[in-house]
Amino acid sequence: MTVFKRLVNMARPYIGRFLLAAVCMTAAGALHSSLPLVAKEAIDGIFMNKDISALKWIPFAIVGIFLLKNLCNYVQVILMNSIGLRIVTDLRRKLYERIQMQSLSFFTEHPTGLLMSRITNDVLSVQSASSEAITALVKDTITLIGLVGVVFYLDWKLALIAMIVFPITAYPIAKFGKKIRKYTTSTQTTMGTLSSLLQETIAGTRIVKAFCMEKYESDRFAKENERLFKLGMKIVSIGALSSPLMDFLGGLGIAAIVFYGGYNVIEGHSTPGSFFSFLAAVLMLYEPIKRLTNINNTINQGIAGGERIFSIIDRKPDIEDRHGAADLPPIEKEIVLENVTFKYEHTPVLKNINLKIKAGETLAIVGMSGGGKTTLVNLIPRFYDVSEGRVLIDGRDIRDVTVRSLRSQMAIVTQQTILFNDTVRNNIAYGDIERTDDAVIRAAKAANAHDFIMRLPQGYESNIGELGTKLSGGEKQRISIARALLKDAPILILDEATSSLDTEAEIEVQDALDNLMKGRTTLVIAHRLSTIRNADRIIALAGGEIVEEGTHDALLAKKGEYYRLYNLQFKDEGNGNDRLAKDVE
Repeated sequence: MTVFKRLVNMARPYIGRFLLAAVCMTAAGALHSSLPLVAKEAIDGIFMNKDISALKWIPFAIVGIFLLKNLCNYVQVILMNSIGLRIVTDLRRKLYERIQMQSLSFFTEHPTGLLMSRITNDVLSVQSASSEAITALVKDTITLIGLVGVVFYLDWKLALIAMIVFPITAYPIAKFGKKIRKYTTSTQTTMGTLSSLLQETIAGTRIVKAFCMEKYESDRFAKENERLFKLGMKIVSIGALSSPLMDFLGGLGIAAIVFYGGYNVIEGHSTPGSFFSFLAAVLMLYEPIKRLTNINNTINQGIAGGERIFSIIDRKPDIEDRHGAADLPPIEKEIVLENVTFKYEHTPVLKNINLKIKAGETLAIVGMSGGGKTTLVNLIPRFYDVSEGRVLIDGRDIRDVTVRSLRSQMAIVTQQTILFNDTVRNNIAYGDIERTDDAVIRAAKAANAHDFIMRLPQGYESNIGELGTKLSGGEKQRISIARALLKDAPILILDEATSSLDTEAEIEVQDALDNLMKGRTTLVIAHRLSTIRNADRIIALAGGEIVEEGTHDALLAKKGEYYRLYNLQFKDEGNGNDRLAKDVE
Protein backbone atom coordinates (compact mmCIF):
# COMPACT_ATOMS: atom_id res chain seq x y z
CA MET A 1 0.00 0.00 0.00
CA THR A 2 1.39 3.41 -0.96
CA VAL A 3 2.12 6.07 1.65
CA PHE A 4 -0.59 8.31 0.19
CA LYS A 5 -3.22 5.57 0.45
CA ARG A 6 -2.22 4.86 4.04
CA LEU A 7 -2.59 8.52 4.94
CA VAL A 8 -6.01 8.56 3.24
CA ASN A 9 -7.01 5.46 5.26
CA MET A 10 -6.03 7.28 8.45
CA ALA A 11 -8.56 9.97 7.49
CA ARG A 12 -11.46 7.50 7.29
CA PRO A 13 -12.65 8.08 10.88
CA TYR A 14 -13.12 11.73 9.95
CA ILE A 15 -15.02 11.14 6.70
CA GLY A 16 -18.01 13.17 7.92
CA ARG A 17 -15.89 16.27 8.37
CA PHE A 18 -14.23 15.70 5.02
CA LEU A 19 -17.56 15.39 3.17
CA LEU A 20 -18.80 18.64 4.71
CA ALA A 21 -15.49 20.30 3.80
CA ALA A 22 -15.81 18.92 0.25
CA VAL A 23 -19.29 20.46 -0.06
CA CYS A 24 -17.88 23.81 1.05
CA MET A 25 -14.93 23.49 -1.34
CA THR A 26 -17.28 22.59 -4.21
CA ALA A 27 -19.48 25.57 -3.45
CA ALA A 28 -16.45 27.89 -3.18
CA GLY A 29 -15.06 26.57 -6.48
CA ALA A 30 -18.40 26.97 -8.25
CA LEU A 31 -18.86 30.52 -6.93
CA HIS A 32 -15.32 31.42 -7.97
CA SER A 33 -15.91 29.98 -11.43
CA SER A 34 -19.08 32.04 -11.85
CA LEU A 35 -17.22 35.36 -11.68
CA PRO A 36 -16.26 35.41 -15.42
CA LEU A 37 -19.95 34.91 -16.33
CA VAL A 38 -20.91 37.85 -14.12
CA ALA A 39 -18.08 39.85 -15.72
CA LYS A 40 -19.52 39.12 -19.19
CA GLU A 41 -22.94 40.40 -18.14
CA ALA A 42 -21.35 43.50 -16.57
CA ILE A 43 -19.28 44.41 -19.64
CA ASP A 44 -21.99 43.71 -22.23
CA GLY A 45 -24.96 44.88 -20.17
CA ILE A 46 -23.58 47.89 -18.30
CA PHE A 47 -20.69 49.21 -20.39
CA MET A 48 -21.75 48.21 -23.90
CA ASN A 49 -25.60 48.24 -23.81
CA LYS A 50 -25.99 50.85 -21.03
CA ASP A 51 -28.59 48.60 -19.36
CA ILE A 52 -29.63 50.25 -16.07
CA SER A 53 -31.32 47.07 -14.81
CA ALA A 54 -28.00 45.20 -15.01
CA LEU A 55 -26.44 47.91 -12.88
CA LYS A 56 -29.00 47.20 -10.16
CA TRP A 57 -28.37 43.47 -9.69
CA ILE A 58 -24.77 42.79 -10.81
CA PRO A 59 -22.98 44.63 -7.89
CA PHE A 60 -25.19 42.80 -5.37
CA ALA A 61 -24.47 39.51 -7.13
CA ILE A 62 -20.72 40.17 -6.91
CA VAL A 63 -20.95 40.98 -3.18
CA GLY A 64 -23.06 37.86 -2.59
CA ILE A 65 -20.63 35.63 -4.52
CA PHE A 66 -17.60 36.90 -2.58
CA LEU A 67 -19.44 36.65 0.77
CA LEU A 68 -20.60 33.06 0.24
CA LYS A 69 -17.31 31.99 -1.33
CA ASN A 70 -15.25 33.22 1.61
CA LEU A 71 -17.69 31.81 4.15
CA CYS A 72 -17.33 28.39 2.48
CA ASN A 73 -13.55 28.80 2.43
CA TYR A 74 -13.51 29.60 6.15
CA VAL A 75 -15.55 26.50 7.05
CA GLN A 76 -13.49 24.16 4.85
CA VAL A 77 -10.18 25.54 6.21
CA ILE A 78 -11.30 24.81 9.78
CA LEU A 79 -12.56 21.33 8.88
CA MET A 80 -9.60 20.28 6.72
CA ASN A 81 -7.01 21.54 9.18
CA SER A 82 -8.76 19.71 12.02
CA ILE A 83 -8.55 16.52 9.92
CA GLY A 84 -4.90 17.15 9.04
CA LEU A 85 -3.92 17.89 12.64
CA ARG A 86 -5.81 14.84 13.87
CA ILE A 87 -4.06 12.61 11.31
CA VAL A 88 -0.58 13.81 12.31
CA THR A 89 -1.50 13.54 16.01
CA ASP A 90 -2.53 9.91 15.45
CA LEU A 91 0.58 9.32 13.33
CA ARG A 92 2.90 10.84 15.94
CA ARG A 93 1.27 8.70 18.66
CA LYS A 94 1.59 5.50 16.60
CA LEU A 95 5.19 6.32 15.77
CA TYR A 96 6.12 6.96 19.41
CA GLU A 97 4.31 3.81 20.56
CA ARG A 98 6.14 1.75 17.95
CA ILE A 99 9.50 3.23 18.97
CA GLN A 100 8.75 2.36 22.62
CA MET A 101 7.98 -1.24 21.61
CA GLN A 102 11.36 -1.79 19.95
CA SER A 103 14.18 -3.75 21.57
CA LEU A 104 17.48 -2.29 22.76
CA SER A 105 19.15 -3.31 19.49
CA PHE A 106 16.85 -0.90 17.63
CA PHE A 107 18.11 2.03 19.70
CA THR A 108 21.68 0.92 19.08
CA GLU A 109 21.03 1.14 15.33
CA HIS A 110 19.05 4.42 15.41
CA PRO A 111 20.61 7.50 17.09
CA THR A 112 18.39 9.56 19.38
CA GLY A 113 18.53 12.62 17.12
CA LEU A 114 17.41 10.58 14.13
CA LEU A 115 14.34 9.29 15.99
CA MET A 116 13.56 12.81 17.20
CA SER A 117 13.71 14.00 13.59
CA ARG A 118 11.19 11.32 12.61
CA ILE A 119 8.72 12.49 15.26
CA THR A 120 9.16 16.21 14.57
CA ASN A 121 10.36 17.08 11.05
CA ASP A 122 8.95 14.10 9.17
CA VAL A 123 5.58 14.41 10.85
CA LEU A 124 5.46 18.13 10.04
CA SER A 125 6.03 17.39 6.35
CA VAL A 126 3.18 14.89 6.46
CA GLN A 127 0.99 17.51 8.17
CA SER A 128 1.50 19.91 5.26
CA ALA A 129 0.64 17.18 2.77
CA SER A 130 -2.40 15.92 4.66
CA SER A 131 -4.06 19.26 5.38
CA GLU A 132 -2.86 22.18 3.26
CA ALA A 133 -1.96 20.12 0.18
CA ILE A 134 -5.07 17.94 0.14
CA THR A 135 -7.27 20.99 0.75
CA ALA A 136 -5.70 22.86 -2.14
CA LEU A 137 -5.78 19.72 -4.29
CA VAL A 138 -9.53 19.25 -3.86
CA LYS A 139 -10.44 22.93 -3.93
CA ASP A 140 -8.27 23.88 -6.91
CA THR A 141 -9.33 20.80 -8.87
CA ILE A 142 -12.99 21.73 -8.39
CA THR A 143 -12.22 25.34 -9.36
CA LEU A 144 -10.27 24.11 -12.38
CA ILE A 145 -13.15 21.93 -13.58
CA GLY A 146 -15.61 24.79 -13.11
CA LEU A 147 -13.48 27.28 -15.01
CA VAL A 148 -12.83 24.81 -17.84
CA GLY A 149 -16.60 24.43 -18.16
CA VAL A 150 -17.00 28.21 -18.26
CA VAL A 151 -14.37 28.77 -20.98
CA PHE A 152 -15.89 26.06 -23.19
CA TYR A 153 -19.32 27.54 -22.60
CA LEU A 154 -18.12 31.02 -23.61
CA ASP A 155 -16.11 29.99 -26.71
CA TRP A 156 -15.15 26.39 -27.41
CA LYS A 157 -12.70 27.31 -30.19
CA LEU A 158 -10.77 29.69 -27.96
CA ALA A 159 -10.94 27.08 -25.22
CA LEU A 160 -9.22 24.50 -27.43
CA ILE A 161 -6.40 26.97 -28.11
CA ALA A 162 -6.00 27.58 -24.36
CA MET A 163 -6.03 23.87 -23.58
CA ILE A 164 -3.07 23.15 -25.88
CA VAL A 165 -0.73 24.37 -23.13
CA PHE A 166 -1.96 21.92 -20.45
CA PRO A 167 -0.41 18.68 -21.82
CA ILE A 168 2.93 20.50 -22.16
CA THR A 169 2.94 21.23 -18.40
CA ALA A 170 2.48 17.58 -17.38
CA TYR A 171 6.09 16.53 -18.04
CA PRO A 172 7.87 19.23 -15.99
CA ILE A 173 5.39 18.75 -13.11
CA ALA A 174 6.17 15.01 -12.94
CA LYS A 175 9.92 15.62 -13.33
CA PHE A 176 9.97 18.26 -10.60
CA GLY A 177 7.96 15.99 -8.29
CA LYS A 178 10.54 13.17 -8.49
CA LYS A 179 13.41 15.56 -7.78
CA ILE A 180 11.56 17.14 -4.86
CA ARG A 181 10.97 13.72 -3.27
CA LYS A 182 14.62 12.71 -3.74
CA TYR A 183 16.01 15.91 -2.21
CA THR A 184 13.42 15.88 0.58
CA THR A 185 14.50 12.37 1.62
CA SER A 186 18.14 13.50 1.72
CA THR A 187 17.12 16.63 3.64
CA GLN A 188 15.30 14.64 6.33
CA THR A 189 18.25 12.24 6.67
CA THR A 190 20.63 15.17 7.11
CA MET A 191 18.21 16.78 9.58
CA GLY A 192 18.27 13.56 11.61
CA THR A 193 22.08 13.59 11.62
CA LEU A 194 22.05 17.23 12.68
CA SER A 195 19.56 16.53 15.48
CA SER A 196 21.66 13.60 16.69
CA LEU A 197 24.80 15.74 16.71
CA LEU A 198 22.96 18.48 18.58
CA GLN A 199 21.62 16.06 21.20
CA GLU A 200 25.04 14.49 21.78
CA THR A 201 26.99 17.71 22.12
CA ILE A 202 24.46 19.40 24.40
CA ALA A 203 24.20 16.32 26.63
CA GLY A 204 27.99 15.96 26.64
CA THR A 205 28.82 19.66 26.96
CA ARG A 206 30.98 19.05 30.04
CA ILE A 207 33.26 16.71 28.10
CA VAL A 208 33.33 19.05 25.10
CA LYS A 209 34.50 21.91 27.30
CA ALA A 210 36.90 19.75 29.31
CA PHE A 211 38.74 18.73 26.14
CA CYS A 212 38.48 22.20 24.53
CA MET A 213 36.58 20.76 21.56
CA GLU A 214 34.13 23.63 21.08
CA LYS A 215 35.70 24.58 17.72
CA TYR A 216 35.75 20.97 16.53
CA GLU A 217 32.08 20.41 17.39
CA SER A 218 31.12 23.77 15.87
CA ASP A 219 32.89 22.75 12.64
CA ARG A 220 31.09 19.39 12.61
CA PHE A 221 27.77 21.14 13.11
CA ALA A 222 28.60 23.74 10.44
CA LYS A 223 29.43 20.99 7.94
CA GLU A 224 26.08 19.23 8.40
CA ASN A 225 24.29 22.57 8.53
CA GLU A 226 25.86 23.60 5.21
CA ARG A 227 24.81 20.29 3.66
CA LEU A 228 21.27 20.93 4.84
CA PHE A 229 21.43 24.43 3.31
CA LYS A 230 22.52 23.07 -0.07
CA LEU A 231 19.74 20.47 -0.12
CA GLY A 232 17.23 23.13 0.91
CA MET A 233 18.41 25.39 -1.91
CA LYS A 234 17.95 22.58 -4.43
CA ILE A 235 14.34 22.17 -3.28
CA VAL A 236 13.82 25.95 -3.39
CA SER A 237 15.37 26.12 -6.87
CA ILE A 238 13.03 23.47 -8.21
CA GLY A 239 10.04 25.18 -6.62
CA ALA A 240 11.18 28.57 -7.91
CA LEU A 241 11.59 27.21 -11.44
CA SER A 242 8.20 25.52 -11.65
CA SER A 243 6.17 28.72 -11.15
CA PRO A 244 7.97 30.86 -13.82
CA LEU A 245 7.80 27.94 -16.24
CA MET A 246 4.05 27.70 -15.72
CA ASP A 247 3.78 31.45 -16.15
CA PHE A 248 5.69 31.34 -19.43
CA LEU A 249 3.62 28.48 -20.83
CA GLY A 250 0.48 30.27 -19.68
CA GLY A 251 1.72 33.42 -21.40
CA LEU A 252 1.99 31.53 -24.69
CA GLY A 253 -1.62 30.42 -24.36
CA ILE A 254 -2.85 33.90 -23.44
CA ALA A 255 -0.96 35.43 -26.39
CA ALA A 256 -2.72 33.01 -28.75
CA ILE A 257 -6.08 33.81 -27.13
CA VAL A 258 -5.54 37.59 -27.44
CA PHE A 259 -4.62 37.24 -31.11
CA TYR A 260 -7.48 34.96 -32.11
CA GLY A 261 -10.08 36.45 -29.74
CA GLY A 262 -9.17 40.03 -30.67
CA TYR A 263 -9.50 39.16 -34.35
CA ASN A 264 -13.01 37.76 -33.72
CA VAL A 265 -14.07 40.94 -31.86
CA ILE A 266 -12.74 43.16 -34.69
CA GLU A 267 -14.54 41.04 -37.26
CA GLY A 268 -17.75 41.19 -35.22
CA HIS A 269 -17.88 37.45 -34.53
CA SER A 270 -17.74 38.04 -30.74
CA THR A 271 -18.60 40.75 -28.23
CA PRO A 272 -16.06 42.52 -25.99
CA GLY A 273 -17.90 41.12 -22.96
CA SER A 274 -17.54 37.55 -24.22
CA PHE A 275 -13.85 38.06 -25.02
CA PHE A 276 -12.85 39.75 -21.76
CA SER A 277 -14.87 37.34 -19.61
CA PHE A 278 -13.21 34.47 -21.48
CA LEU A 279 -9.79 36.04 -20.94
CA ALA A 280 -10.58 36.54 -17.25
CA ALA A 281 -11.64 32.90 -16.95
CA VAL A 282 -8.41 31.73 -18.59
CA LEU A 283 -6.30 33.95 -16.33
CA MET A 284 -8.19 32.56 -13.35
CA LEU A 285 -7.63 29.07 -14.77
CA TYR A 286 -3.86 29.33 -14.69
CA GLU A 287 -3.78 30.30 -11.01
CA PRO A 288 -5.13 26.96 -9.69
CA ILE A 289 -2.85 25.17 -12.16
CA LYS A 290 0.19 26.95 -10.70
CA ARG A 291 -0.97 26.19 -7.15
CA LEU A 292 -1.45 22.54 -8.06
CA THR A 293 2.13 22.49 -9.36
CA ASN A 294 3.39 23.78 -6.02
CA ILE A 295 1.09 21.42 -4.13
CA ASN A 296 2.62 18.55 -6.07
CA ASN A 297 5.97 19.52 -4.51
CA THR A 298 4.43 19.66 -1.03
CA ILE A 299 2.76 16.27 -1.48
CA ASN A 300 6.06 14.72 -2.59
CA GLN A 301 7.76 16.15 0.50
CA GLY A 302 5.00 14.67 2.65
CA ILE A 303 5.27 11.27 0.94
CA ALA A 304 9.05 11.26 1.52
CA GLY A 305 8.46 11.97 5.22
CA GLY A 306 5.67 9.39 5.36
CA GLU A 307 7.92 6.69 3.90
CA ARG A 308 10.44 7.26 6.68
CA ILE A 309 7.72 7.25 9.35
CA PHE A 310 6.04 4.09 8.10
CA SER A 311 9.43 2.34 7.84
CA ILE A 312 9.48 2.47 11.67
CA ILE A 313 5.75 1.87 12.21
CA ASP A 314 5.97 -1.24 10.02
CA ARG A 315 9.07 -2.56 11.76
CA LYS A 316 8.34 -5.65 13.80
CA PRO A 317 9.92 -5.52 17.28
CA ASP A 318 12.72 -8.02 17.87
CA ILE A 319 11.30 -8.80 21.31
CA GLU A 320 7.55 -9.44 21.61
CA ASP A 321 5.11 -11.89 23.15
CA ARG A 322 4.66 -15.20 21.43
CA HIS A 323 1.16 -16.31 20.53
CA GLY A 324 -0.40 -17.83 23.63
CA ALA A 325 2.24 -16.46 26.01
CA ALA A 326 1.17 -16.74 29.66
CA ASP A 327 1.97 -14.61 32.69
CA LEU A 328 5.01 -15.65 34.71
CA PRO A 329 4.29 -16.56 38.36
CA PRO A 330 6.68 -15.18 41.03
CA ILE A 331 10.02 -17.00 41.07
CA GLU A 332 10.19 -19.84 43.60
CA LYS A 333 13.10 -22.07 42.58
CA GLU A 334 15.74 -20.85 40.18
CA ILE A 335 16.90 -19.03 37.07
CA VAL A 336 18.70 -21.29 34.59
CA LEU A 337 20.79 -20.37 31.57
CA GLU A 338 20.99 -23.53 29.49
CA ASN A 339 23.61 -23.76 26.71
CA VAL A 340 23.19 -20.04 26.04
CA THR A 341 25.02 -18.41 23.16
CA PHE A 342 24.47 -14.82 22.12
CA LYS A 343 25.77 -13.19 18.96
CA TYR A 344 25.68 -9.53 18.05
CA GLU A 345 25.80 -9.05 14.28
CA HIS A 346 27.32 -12.55 13.87
CA THR A 347 29.99 -11.83 16.50
CA PRO A 348 29.80 -14.20 19.52
CA VAL A 349 29.52 -12.31 22.81
CA LEU A 350 28.53 -15.24 25.05
CA LYS A 351 29.45 -18.85 24.32
CA ASN A 352 27.67 -21.93 25.69
CA ILE A 353 26.81 -20.47 29.10
CA ASN A 354 25.35 -22.92 31.63
CA LEU A 355 24.36 -21.34 34.92
CA LYS A 356 21.86 -21.90 37.75
CA ILE A 357 20.89 -19.13 40.15
CA LYS A 358 18.79 -20.22 43.12
CA ALA A 359 15.89 -18.10 44.36
CA GLY A 360 17.22 -15.72 47.03
CA GLU A 361 20.86 -16.20 45.98
CA THR A 362 23.24 -13.32 45.34
CA LEU A 363 25.43 -13.98 42.32
CA ALA A 364 28.33 -11.66 41.47
CA ILE A 365 29.64 -11.51 37.91
CA VAL A 366 33.17 -10.25 37.29
CA GLY A 367 35.38 -9.95 34.26
CA MET A 368 37.31 -7.58 32.07
CA SER A 369 35.50 -5.06 29.89
CA GLY A 370 33.93 -6.76 26.86
CA GLY A 371 33.73 -10.09 28.63
CA GLY A 372 29.93 -10.27 28.30
CA LYS A 373 28.81 -9.42 31.86
CA THR A 374 26.15 -6.85 30.98
CA THR A 375 25.00 -8.90 27.99
CA LEU A 376 24.44 -11.89 30.27
CA VAL A 377 22.20 -10.02 32.71
CA ASN A 378 20.36 -8.31 29.80
CA LEU A 379 19.21 -11.71 28.57
CA ILE A 380 17.21 -12.39 31.74
CA PRO A 381 14.66 -9.54 31.32
CA ARG A 382 14.69 -10.25 27.55
CA PHE A 383 16.29 -6.99 26.55
CA TYR A 384 17.84 -9.31 23.96
CA ASP A 385 16.92 -12.86 22.96
CA VAL A 386 19.47 -15.67 23.04
CA SER A 387 20.94 -16.79 19.73
CA GLU A 388 21.10 -20.38 20.97
CA GLY A 389 19.96 -22.19 24.10
CA ARG A 390 17.32 -21.12 26.65
CA VAL A 391 16.80 -18.93 29.70
CA LEU A 392 14.44 -20.59 32.18
CA ILE A 393 12.71 -19.30 35.30
CA ASP A 394 11.29 -22.11 37.42
CA GLY A 395 11.52 -24.37 34.36
CA ARG A 396 9.65 -22.04 32.01
CA ASP A 397 11.34 -20.60 28.93
CA ILE A 398 11.09 -16.83 29.32
CA ARG A 399 10.14 -16.58 25.62
CA ASP A 400 6.92 -18.43 26.48
CA VAL A 401 5.75 -15.84 29.01
CA THR A 402 4.60 -12.26 28.49
CA VAL A 403 7.35 -9.65 28.47
CA ARG A 404 5.36 -7.48 30.88
CA SER A 405 4.94 -10.23 33.50
CA LEU A 406 8.64 -11.13 33.16
CA ARG A 407 9.96 -7.61 33.60
CA SER A 408 7.49 -6.80 36.35
CA GLN A 409 9.45 -9.28 38.50
CA MET A 410 12.73 -7.46 37.98
CA ALA A 411 14.23 -4.26 39.35
CA ILE A 412 17.39 -2.79 37.86
CA VAL A 413 19.95 -0.34 39.23
CA THR A 414 22.65 0.63 36.75
CA GLN A 415 25.89 2.60 36.80
CA GLN A 416 24.33 5.22 34.54
CA THR A 417 21.42 6.43 36.65
CA ILE A 418 18.44 7.38 34.50
CA LEU A 419 16.12 9.89 36.15
CA PHE A 420 13.47 12.06 34.54
CA ASN A 421 12.78 15.78 34.54
CA ASP A 422 10.05 15.41 37.16
CA THR A 423 9.58 15.51 40.92
CA VAL A 424 11.51 13.31 43.34
CA ARG A 425 8.27 11.57 44.24
CA ASN A 426 7.38 10.68 40.65
CA ASN A 427 10.89 9.42 39.97
CA ILE A 428 10.74 7.07 42.95
CA ALA A 429 7.22 5.95 42.04
CA TYR A 430 8.12 5.46 38.37
CA GLY A 431 6.42 2.28 37.20
CA ASP A 432 3.53 2.64 39.63
CA ILE A 433 2.79 6.35 39.85
CA GLU A 434 -0.32 5.71 41.96
CA ARG A 435 1.65 4.43 44.95
CA THR A 436 0.91 6.24 48.20
CA ASP A 437 3.19 8.93 49.60
CA ASP A 438 3.84 6.75 52.66
CA ALA A 439 5.13 3.92 50.47
CA VAL A 440 7.38 6.34 48.58
CA ILE A 441 8.80 7.74 51.83
CA ARG A 442 9.44 4.24 53.23
CA ALA A 443 11.37 3.33 50.08
CA ALA A 444 13.37 6.56 50.29
CA LYS A 445 14.26 5.92 53.92
CA ALA A 446 15.40 2.39 53.15
CA ALA A 447 17.58 3.84 50.38
CA ASN A 448 19.11 6.42 52.76
CA ALA A 449 17.59 9.15 50.58
CA HIS A 450 14.92 10.66 52.85
CA ASP A 451 17.20 13.09 54.70
CA PHE A 452 18.68 14.78 51.62
CA ILE A 453 15.26 14.83 49.93
CA MET A 454 13.80 16.75 52.86
CA ARG A 455 16.59 19.32 52.48
CA LEU A 456 15.47 20.08 48.92
CA PRO A 457 13.38 23.27 48.48
CA GLN A 458 10.08 21.42 48.06
CA GLY A 459 11.00 18.06 49.50
CA TYR A 460 9.49 15.18 47.55
CA GLU A 461 7.79 17.64 45.17
CA SER A 462 11.13 19.18 44.10
CA ASN A 463 11.93 18.93 40.41
CA ILE A 464 15.32 17.28 39.90
CA GLY A 465 16.02 18.59 36.37
CA GLU A 466 16.87 16.74 33.18
CA LEU A 467 18.56 13.41 34.05
CA GLY A 468 18.63 14.54 37.70
CA THR A 469 21.17 17.31 37.08
CA LYS A 470 20.18 19.07 40.32
CA LEU A 471 21.40 16.10 42.40
CA SER A 472 24.84 14.69 43.11
CA GLY A 473 25.91 11.28 41.80
CA GLY A 474 25.29 9.56 45.13
CA GLU A 475 21.91 11.24 45.55
CA LYS A 476 20.81 10.21 42.09
CA GLN A 477 21.86 6.62 42.74
CA ARG A 478 19.93 6.50 46.02
CA ILE A 479 16.81 7.79 44.21
CA SER A 480 17.33 4.97 41.72
CA ILE A 481 17.64 2.45 44.57
CA ALA A 482 14.49 3.84 46.21
CA ARG A 483 12.69 3.31 42.90
CA ALA A 484 13.84 -0.32 42.84
CA LEU A 485 12.85 -0.79 46.50
CA LEU A 486 9.35 0.54 45.84
CA LYS A 487 8.90 -1.86 42.92
CA ASP A 488 9.64 -4.70 45.38
CA ALA A 489 10.52 -7.15 42.59
CA PRO A 490 11.81 -10.64 43.49
CA ILE A 491 14.72 -10.44 41.02
CA LEU A 492 17.28 -7.65 41.29
CA ILE A 493 19.96 -6.71 38.75
CA LEU A 494 22.77 -4.41 39.89
CA ASP A 495 24.87 -3.35 36.93
CA GLU A 496 27.99 -1.62 38.32
CA ALA A 497 25.74 0.36 40.63
CA THR A 498 28.53 1.98 42.69
CA SER A 499 31.43 2.14 40.24
CA SER A 500 31.08 5.85 39.43
CA LEU A 501 30.84 7.06 43.06
CA ASP A 502 33.44 8.41 45.43
CA THR A 503 34.22 6.54 48.65
CA GLU A 504 31.86 8.53 50.90
CA ALA A 505 28.95 8.30 48.48
CA GLU A 506 29.72 4.60 47.93
CA ILE A 507 29.35 3.84 51.65
CA GLU A 508 25.89 5.43 51.76
CA VAL A 509 24.79 3.81 48.52
CA GLN A 510 26.18 0.41 49.49
CA ASP A 511 24.19 0.50 52.74
CA ALA A 512 21.06 1.24 50.67
CA LEU A 513 21.94 -1.61 48.29
CA ASP A 514 22.26 -4.01 51.22
CA ASN A 515 18.69 -3.11 52.21
CA LEU A 516 17.56 -3.59 48.63
CA MET A 517 19.19 -7.01 48.21
CA LYS A 518 17.60 -8.61 51.29
CA GLY A 519 15.37 -11.55 50.38
CA ARG A 520 15.84 -11.13 46.61
CA THR A 521 17.50 -13.12 43.84
CA THR A 522 20.30 -10.73 42.98
CA LEU A 523 22.68 -10.57 40.04
CA VAL A 524 25.55 -8.15 40.64
CA ILE A 525 28.01 -7.01 38.03
CA ALA A 526 30.73 -6.48 40.58
CA HIS A 527 33.18 -3.64 40.93
CA ARG A 528 33.52 -3.12 44.67
CA LEU A 529 35.09 -5.54 47.14
CA SER A 530 32.25 -5.39 49.64
CA THR A 531 29.73 -6.51 47.00
CA ILE A 532 31.99 -9.33 45.88
CA ARG A 533 32.72 -10.58 49.41
CA ASN A 534 29.06 -10.61 50.39
CA ALA A 535 27.95 -12.59 47.34
CA ASP A 536 26.87 -16.20 47.84
CA ARG A 537 28.66 -17.09 44.64
CA ILE A 538 30.94 -15.41 42.11
CA ILE A 539 31.48 -16.27 38.45
CA ALA A 540 34.32 -14.93 36.33
CA LEU A 541 33.72 -14.32 32.63
CA ALA A 542 36.48 -14.19 30.04
CA GLY A 543 35.94 -14.15 26.29
CA GLY A 544 32.22 -14.72 26.75
CA GLU A 545 32.68 -17.92 28.77
CA ILE A 546 32.46 -18.81 32.47
CA VAL A 547 36.04 -19.67 33.42
CA GLU A 548 35.67 -19.81 37.21
CA GLU A 549 32.93 -20.18 39.79
CA GLY A 550 32.92 -20.18 43.58
CA THR A 551 33.02 -18.03 46.72
CA HIS A 552 35.33 -15.08 47.21
CA ASP A 553 37.81 -16.99 49.40
CA ALA A 554 37.74 -20.13 47.27
CA LEU A 555 38.42 -18.23 44.05
CA LEU A 556 41.28 -16.27 45.63
CA ALA A 557 42.81 -19.55 46.75
CA LYS A 558 42.70 -20.90 43.18
CA LYS A 559 44.84 -17.99 41.98
CA GLY A 560 43.17 -18.04 38.60
CA GLU A 561 41.19 -15.42 36.63
CA TYR A 562 39.41 -14.02 39.68
CA TYR A 563 42.68 -13.74 41.57
CA ARG A 564 44.16 -11.83 38.61
CA LEU A 565 41.17 -9.47 38.48
CA TYR A 566 41.30 -9.02 42.23
CA ASN A 567 44.94 -7.95 42.07
CA LEU A 568 44.13 -5.51 39.27
CA GLN A 569 41.59 -3.86 41.53
CA PHE A 570 43.34 -4.10 44.91
CA LYS A 571 46.90 -4.14 46.14
CA ASP A 572 48.51 -4.43 49.55
CA GLU A 573 50.05 -1.26 50.93
CA GLY A 574 52.20 -3.09 53.47
CA ASN A 575 49.97 -2.36 56.47
CA GLY A 576 47.50 -5.19 55.94
CA ASN A 577 44.77 -2.88 54.58
CA ASP A 578 43.27 -3.19 51.13
CA ARG A 579 42.68 -0.07 49.15
CA LEU A 580 40.93 0.48 45.88
CA ALA A 581 43.35 0.79 42.99
CA LYS A 582 40.99 0.91 40.04
CA ASP A 583 37.75 -0.57 38.74
CA VAL A 584 37.58 -4.16 37.61
CA GLU A 585 36.67 -3.00 34.14
